[in-house]
Amino acid sequence: MVGILVPIIISLGAFAMIVFIRKYENSERLKMIEHGMDPTANRPKRAAGGLKFALVFIGIGIGLLVGSILDSAGIVSEEVAYFSMGFMFGGLGLLAGYLIQTKQMREEQEREKQQELSAS
Repeated sequence: MVGILVPIIISLGAFAMIVFIRKYENSERLKMIEHGMDPTANRPKRAAGGLKFALVFIGIGIGLLVGSILDSAGIVSEEVAYFSMGFMFGGLGLLAGYLIQTKQMREEQEREKQQELSAS
């Protein structure tokens, strides 16, 4: 009985969390509009999320491959090899995505500054 309640409670909790987050984001936007503020002004620019997910999945795939090699060579036990390499290379994929994103944002800011200087 308890085994079936855990997934149900987790699913309901996740759903409630998403609903409340969206509700408070919308109420925050409405308050900003009521006070004459632009709700899109304070939002950070988002980079392509697809790049981040792609790099994470590529990293996890490489990690599983390396884990398989370590397992077949007998260097590390099976569970440790797959989990550690999957997380390690997945994290490296996230790091690569972060570095690419910050480089693109820096280049974009430099272009905007150059456009402002050339306009004035």
